[in-house]
Amino acid sequence: MSTTDAQQVARESSAAMVAADSAARSTGVRIVEIGPGHATAALTVAGQHVNGHGVCHGGVLFLLADTAMAHACNSYGTSAVASGADIAFLRPASLGDELTASATERALAGRSGLYDVSVRTGDGTVVAEFRGRTRRVPGLAPPPRVEP
Repeated sequence: MSTTDAQQVARESSAAMVAADSAARSTGVRIVEIGPGHATAALTVAGQHVNGHGVCHGGVLFLLADTAMAHACNSYGTSAVASGADIAFLRPASLGDELTASATERALAGRSGLYDVSVRTGDGTVVAEFRGRTRRVPGLAPPPRVEP
């Protein structure tokens, strides 16, 4: 498959996932970059995202990172799901912060994948580091194709 074709498959898979993922969409997560094996998701921290301490809730940070990983691991047009993940919360994110979660594929071995995701503020400060494991799932329908 050519680089152009692989990029098109990544874009189509991502568009189909955005359309089907009401959790990420309703939280305000946006996909800002997609390619084979990598993706970047973004979120502006708003009032509904802060916890009792007035900082971005860890669950929201996890959802942002997990969404970036989901788009990266499904970017080949083959369905994959998370099989596990860990996150380290390093610094708080504040109301109004523009966060980006950049997912990078580290390894693919058969049906298993390994992805690292860095969550950063607009000035590049690392807020969290996420490592996720994925599994390609035979029999699970691939993300529906979207006509360009």
